[in-house]
Amino acid sequence: MAPNSRAVARERRHVRVRKTVFGSTSRPRLSIFRSTSEIYAQVIDDIDGRTLISASTIDPELRKQVKGKKKIEQARMVGKAVAERAKSKGIEMVVFDRGGFRYTGRVKALADGAREGGLQF
Repeated sequence: MAPNSRAVARERRHVRVRKTVFGSTSRPRLSIFRSTSEIYAQVIDDIDGRTLISASTIDPELRKQVKGKKKIEQARMVGKAVAERAKSKGIEMVVFDRGGFRYTGRVKALADGAREGGLQF
């Protein structure tokens, strides 16, 4: 990969963000990954190193609902789904990890959807 490529820059930003963002058992980390076609969200306990909850546009439950919708609407739906799943496990507060992506577009839509679903961060 070229030393100045967008992917390298994102990885660099992600490492910088992860120095300060850490998920605990009481307040896990909501980590997102955005590919060109899909978006993924995970709630992670960094102390145990476990993924507690996940949701994405490729989930069997969500796949039918997101079909035919715009990517921003899909991201909002994934955010709401991850929030509902977190609430069902008793998780109310999380730390948001944007994964080195800029906080705009689909990343912001997912965060807004998670807030609408009841997560606090």
